[in-house]
Amino acid sequence: METHDPEVLKAEQKKTLDSPRRPYGILARGLFLTMDLFYGRPRTLSKFKVLEVVARVPYQAWEHVAYIAMTHTYGKPHFARRIFEFVRESRRQQDNEQWHLLILEEMVQGKGIPENFFLYRVVPQILAFLYYHVSWLLYVAKPAWSYNLNADFEDHAEHEYMEFVAENPAMQREPFASDFEPEYGSFPSTADLFRRIALDERMHKEESIDRVASARFS
Repeated sequence: METHDPEVLKAEQKKTLDSPRRPYGILARGLFLTMDLFYGRPRTLSKFKVLEVVARVPYQAWEHVAYIAMTHTYGKPHFARRIFEFVRESRRQQDNEQWHLLILEEMVQGKGIPENFFLYRVVPQILAFLYYHVSWLLYVAKPAWSYNLNADFEDHAEHEYMEFVAENPAMQREPFASDFEPEYGSFPSTADLFRRIALDERMHKEESIDRVASARFS
């Protein structure tokens, strides 16, 4: 769903808030608990920035595995094409998460929010490194396991962003301005921006669920 319409985004926010979260697996719950231990339970721009650093890595892991597979399928052009399309889709999702991160970084800098170097530069890279290898190993063992973990992560992100908007009604009156508007889109308010980001996360979740259901590229 590609929309920037404020009324549609508000309706999608209500849909998320009225929906139960997925029954998260033990790996996802462990990751969320770790983030709460390092950054606290409150939802903040800086914590979301860490979330987006980690969010990119499953797509990077899948892309890596797919490139390895392509080196062994040049004699099967139809299968190689399927893998290449999978790589393109993973790259698109990864790029989308990157825009989220760039916009959040810009907002943190623009608001002058202080951040501890170790907590917000070093720890996120460690978490991303570990999550990458978990996603990679799960994918090699059984792709559905990696897809389900990502669906848990994206469902968590979707709900966190929508709840963040609900907790901060003043964002509805805060105009959104960014150097990245030409690439990501323009929105009347920062509330609508975060609703759109949450909707992106829902789409990523649904794509992972669809991959499990169809056993695509498994």
